[in-house]
Amino acid sequence: MTYTTVELLGTIFFGLAVIHTFMVGRILQWAYHFPKDSLWNNVLHLLGEIEAVFAIWAALFMTLYIFIDGWNSAIAYQNSLNFVEPFFIFAIMVVCSTRPILSAARQGILFISTAIQKIFRTPAVLTDLFVVLIVGPLSGSFITEPAAMTVTAFMLNSMLQKETNKLIYALIAVLFVNVSIGGALTPFAAPPILMVASKWNWDFTFVLTQFGWKSAIAVMINTVALILIFRREFSQNCITLKEVEKRLAGSQAEIPWAVTLIHLVFLAGIVITGHHQNAFLGIFLLFLGVATVTLRYQDTLRLKESLLVSMFLGGIIQFGAFQKWWLAPLLGSMGDLLLFKGAVGLTAITDNAALTYLGSQVEGLSDSSKYALVAGAIAGGGLTIIANAPNAAGYSILSHKFPGGIKPLNLLIAALAPTAVAIFCLWVL
Repeated sequence: MTYTTVELLGTIFFGLAVIHTFMVGRILQWAYHFPKDSLWNNVLHLLGEIEAVFAIWAALFMTLYIFIDGWNSAIAYQNSLNFVEPFFIFAIMVVCSTRPILSAARQGILFISTAIQKIFRTPAVLTDLFVVLIVGPLSGSFITEPAAMTVTAFMLNSMLQKETNKLIYALIAVLFVNVSIGGALTPFAAPPILMVASKWNWDFTFVLTQFGWKSAIAVMINTVALILIFRREFSQNCITLKEVEKRLAGSQAEIPWAVTLIHLVFLAGIVITGHHQNAFLGIFLLFLGVATVTLRYQDTLRLKESLLVSMFLGGIIQFGAFQKWWLAPLLGSMGDLLLFKGAVGLTAITDNAALTYLGSQVEGLSDSSKYALVAGAIAGGGLTIIANAPNAAGYSILSHKFPGGIKPLNLLIAALAPTAVAIFCLWVL
């Protein structure tokens, strides 16, 4: 392996950022040892915000980069990066978290759930959860994974009234894994597949037959297992979507169908132009005007939370190119089975889209190796928050369910079982 000083430092700083993510819970605990709003309390709270971790380390690294290679080299590198995904996730999170979109999603899920309840006489709460955790992630194959994560996380948030530590980690682990594999029915929705589909000529039929049906089975197994294991806790601590609608109806103005339709049109426009930054940002800016006009039917737009998630992903992208010197040769030296296992593991510390992109730069990969790389990348997408880009959006929405912040090691442990199901379905079936 050959590398420059800047590349080596990029890898070291990236490693420090990964280690930092596993320490955010401890850092937040340290913050409470200082008076509220004191300098050290605020500094430690910033360092304990998992969304800020990679941006902080990226800023430190780029400062060092300027001193080593100069301003012009650093700016040239910055201009070479592609930040379409963070901008897209920012726009899609804001739009999907609006009241009309969430209301339309709840009503659609509620329609399916009610039909299942009438046919099979199943409990309402458990049936609602079943439909949310299956239809939500699988819809990511069509409305994109970030949109699916945002809508699904908000619905789970509205249903979950109380939670135990064990329950919330199991729930978010299944959510992350299901979304990571749920977007694998099409070649344009899951970032790890999108990165290679064009270069490797993977069309809709290929992705559906090679990944899609296996992923759908894994999503259903994970959901059923979660509900069976925690059925008592869910029954005691969750309310039905019908109850959510009833509570909201008593405190919010009824949304006219025309307002909902307009929001859905904007959502469709952003999804369709999702790979063209100028186009979807233009649509998004126009949407902000519409949101202002329809303020009566809106909650507060989640601009701050969406920006934090975008900053998190931008920090990861900042480091991506500096992992090529060691990651590409490593991927190229592995056999199919080892490549699959390696992709699962590497995804936990490297965004899975970045992993498949770097793999696509390796010349001479066989068709079976290409499958192994992508299958491993999507199977491991729920192991950590950084493993799959939409995970940060899901955590941002559910973060208040984790007093003291999420513990990455607990998430990793909770995600092992649903990840094992994904591994089995994608490799054995």
